[in-house]
Amino acid sequence: MKSIYSLCLVLLINLSHGQQLSKELNHIDDEIIELMKEFKTVGLSVAVVKDDKTLYAKGFGYRDLKQKLPVTANTLFHIASMTKAFTGVVLGVLESEGQLSLKDKPAMYVPNFQFYNDKMNNLITIEDLLSHRSGIGSQGVSQEMFPDANRLKTVQRLRYLKPESEVKNSWDYSNIGYTLAGTIIEQVTGKSWDTNIENRIFKPLKMNNSCTTNQKMRESNNYALGYGMYEGKIEKVPFQNYYAFGPAGVIKSSVNDLSNWMNVWLNKGMFDGTQVLPKHYIDSASRPQNIKYDEEYTKESFLFSEGFGWRIRSWHGYYRLRHGGNTNGFSSVTELFPFENIGIVVLCNQSNSIIPYIISDMISRKLLHLSAEESYPVEVSDIYKPGEDKPFNENMMPTLPLHKFEGTYKADGFGTIQIIEKEGRLLAIFPTYTFKLEHLNFNNYYLKGMKDFKESFNPEFTVKFDSNTKGDVVILKIYAQKAPIEFNKEE
Repeated sequence: MKSIYSLCLVLLINLSHGQQLSKELNHIDDEIIELMKEFKTVGLSVAVVKDDKTLYAKGFGYRDLKQKLPVTANTLFHIASMTKAFTGVVLGVLESEGQLSLKDKPAMYVPNFQFYNDKMNNLITIEDLLSHRSGIGSQGVSQEMFPDANRLKTVQRLRYLKPESEVKNSWDYSNIGYTLAGTIIEQVTGKSWDTNIENRIFKPLKMNNSCTTNQKMRESNNYALGYGMYEGKIEKVPFQNYYAFGPAGVIKSSVNDLSNWMNVWLNKGMFDGTQVLPKHYIDSASRPQNIKYDEEYTKESFLFSEGFGWRIRSWHGYYRLRHGGNTNGFSSVTELFPFENIGIVVLCNQSNSIIPYIISDMISRKLLHLSAEESYPVEVSDIYKPGEDKPFNENMMPTLPLHKFEGTYKADGFGTIQIIEKEGRLLAIFPTYTFKLEHLNFNNYYLKGMKDFKESFNPEFTVKFDSNTKGDVVILKIYAQKAPIEFNKEE
């Protein structure tokens, strides 16, 4: 590792115009570099704004480890779920223009659309999507394992997808809820979500390097590759393909561009003396719209809630907005303290890492004159890799010959799974992926990635085959959500 960090962690500074280092941030460079060594982080960038000025904007380490290309304050990183606040803002702009109301039902704008039941159709509004109050939930199997690039078709699946939480009275994080929000934008404007983000946010905020596609990102010639950790070693990982879920997490941006984004929120929608974003929406999005239950229920957690694209919390007596992002090869966080006019953003090209949160916490404490944390944990979860194949459980063997499990299984709202026998093993062929079925006991298995599986999610969910009274396999169940998903075998 010495060879990596001898150059990798040399501080690479990109000063923004008029930047003056706050005295509270003296020695912050050394602390960041030390953390990066502990986390084995390849590259990272940080920006801090206060009172409409950039106090700090720097890059550290490498955006490309192999080529030794440095990170700067203009390096593009995948910001993942920090994208959600951008999607919400476009809807706020459309509301200010009289094109919709956040209290409208999605079916008013999306053709051939309905939810799973009448209760959802009658109650769910656009603002429920933005505050994770709809009860739709993650719907992770539909999203990750049956991806579709067609946004309209993807949200039209919702008629078949059971809510995962109580409608209108729960907090259940939902990427497909934000995908629906992005679809509403497209249907109302007649333009793509990407075009709306470009024209209504990037251009007026002079976020000139930010983009929504990998193609445009590569054209910038200053973007970070993604990396993960596996058994203590750094490995390059591919960019995540968001398919239809772009409105939930596809934006790529830099800390310099995101400094403008933070300032417009801290200035109630004003940027360069112009009201670029609606003040009413900024106020609404920055206030509790949905309370998130916190088991600790301490004096710091009583205000743990959701605005529109922001997590809200009372933190050491300060009102804080925050949202992070995690995707294949990248972790990030943005924090705003509206009453102190402070914003902090940290981007890094490391999967499953808490280093952005540690650095933002460290900087927040310095700027707010709070005591330093005594120590921070070093937590970077390993990327998923399939292990070695295991033999069948000889004490609880399948009750049927393997060929009896073969066939095509279908579930509305998801798609089809083809089960085949190959070389004495069962394979599950999904529309995009093929998985092995590793035996657990009797007719129960779990999904296991093939050797070339490089996605960010862990597919190892339990699969159970059910038979009818004749002994024929008729149902395949996947235990990946709050209730098992049933796929019926086609004749």
